[in-house]
Amino acid sequence: MATFLKTQLNSHVIESEESGNGEVEKNPSKTLSFPFWYCAETGIYSSKYPSIKLPEDPFLDVVSFIFSHKNGGVSALVDSTSGISISYSELYPMVKSMASGLHQRGVSQGDVVLILLPNSIYFPVILLGVLALGAIATTMNPLSNLLEIKKQALDCCVTLAFSTCDKVDKLSTLDIPVIGVPEILVSGSNCSESSVFYELISCDPNWDSRPKISQQDTAAILYSSGTTGVGKGVILTHGNFIAMVETFVRFEASQYEYSSSENVYLDVTPMFHVYGLSLFVMGLLSLGTTIVVMSKFDADEMVKAIERYKVTHFPLVPPLLMALTRRAKDGALSSMKSLKQVSCGAAPVNPKSIEDFVHTLPDVDFIQGYGMTESTAIGTRGYNTEKLHNYSSVGLLAPNMQAKVVDWITGSTLAPDCMGELWLCGPGVMKGYLNNLEATKSTIDDNGYLHTGDIAYFDEEGYLYVIDRLKETIKYKGFQIAPADLEAVLVSHPDIIDAAVIGARDEEAGEIPVAFVVKRDGCAVSQTDVINFVTKQVAPFKKIRKVYFRASIPRSAAGKILRKELRNLLTSKL
Repeated sequence: MATFLKTQLNSHVIESEESGNGEVEKNPSKTLSFPFWYCAETGIYSSKYPSIKLPEDPFLDVVSFIFSHKNGGVSALVDSTSGISISYSELYPMVKSMASGLHQRGVSQGDVVLILLPNSIYFPVILLGVLALGAIATTMNPLSNLLEIKKQALDCCVTLAFSTCDKVDKLSTLDIPVIGVPEILVSGSNCSESSVFYELISCDPNWDSRPKISQQDTAAILYSSGTTGVGKGVILTHGNFIAMVETFVRFEASQYEYSSSENVYLDVTPMFHVYGLSLFVMGLLSLGTTIVVMSKFDADEMVKAIERYKVTHFPLVPPLLMALTRRAKDGALSSMKSLKQVSCGAAPVNPKSIEDFVHTLPDVDFIQGYGMTESTAIGTRGYNTEKLHNYSSVGLLAPNMQAKVVDWITGSTLAPDCMGELWLCGPGVMKGYLNNLEATKSTIDDNGYLHTGDIAYFDEEGYLYVIDRLKETIKYKGFQIAPADLEAVLVSHPDIIDAAVIGARDEEAGEIPVAFVVKRDGCAVSQTDVINFVTKQVAPFKKIRKVYFRASIPRSAAGKILRKELRNLLTSKL
């Protein structure tokens, strides 16, 4: 009896018949039929979900869109420690007051405002206020050092900044006004800049000078290392964010029977990152959901917050998934009985972590998702049913999204079950990189496809699996680190003549930065010297964790670092 094997031929899958003598004979007459969501002729994967009609009004801003949705929400944003909250009835007027106050302080449409803050109940108020004014928000990790802040501020021409009160004086060298934001606004605050913040949110919300904002206007510049190289400013429009709110957050909510206004989300994911920003600063606020905000992660406080506020949903990154599982195993399971769903994104999750979580909290739904800064966090999202639980996939394509899987050597498109570089196309794809036409053209092709740099495949049911990446970023606890940035710091050391940085797998962090260094002949620089040198010049999460000294750095004829060789070398050392 003949058996049938799947054989890849010219990017299509055909059936091959194994004859009785063991030889495989191609049988073109028995062509495998493809599912409706994949076109073999074009190589395009389409979403299995029906398309969603997006707003057609060209002069619609994302803030107006968010608050145009009526919901039964009561508490919008709650500080996890103090319990102080902003209600939905207070939120939109406060956002409009912020926009009015910024206008009175001279911020105009098109100006760029830097938000250098940890998670806070005031973060959405500030960002949405900036956008309602027609100005542009750029966010940054508050742990960034002064050199990094200056670089980004100059790159996108920042005119005003918000920071924590303790950093206002340190940022005075930026030569731009800096407004201090208190952790919690209480009377008698000793931070003078807090009074400025209070004045902003106390301005008349019904101001008459609101500008006309187009969906194509820039709303935010978020920094990403892209597919390769140093950090670049990703230009995202109001239309991009409107599409994100509709096809990611609101669509996902529509898949479930329970009311979104009854959900309670715990936010530990950074709001300055596209993942946190999309959910907690924008999308969920259109649903009336309560968001409990933690300013910084603490495992014990996480458990207390889940129990105290009866948290139902917890979007997180892989290290937090491990921490949650550990706490559940250590006796905190009874404190987590309100949890309905945990979702994971921003970095790959190892299978063991998923298995441990599902085994430990079997009654909590677990899903993954995939998106990029360059796609406004839109990509794929998991969805489980009673009959189907797919924990290892990052889910199905979102509505209105298309994709290709491309052989990164030949450029040909690949059918289901074949691995290649993932390309995405849809309404969330960025406008481009700031002041970098070359990088934009190499990332977005003439047909509008975003070349993600990630190696992936779709299975025969349309579920996406991200295997590895072509791009060279290091993902540390949900943060992206550009190796080129660290390499630039390393070679600035007088005793280092060449260097390369790669990510090494780490169970807790996902990946950690590891440096390979070529030092000058006769110098006595040590691993500790190199680590300390870099630590003084970068944010804490970017610091080098280990250094290996080498006679040379492997490079191609064109001078490109051969990171694959370094990864192999690192594996042999472990």
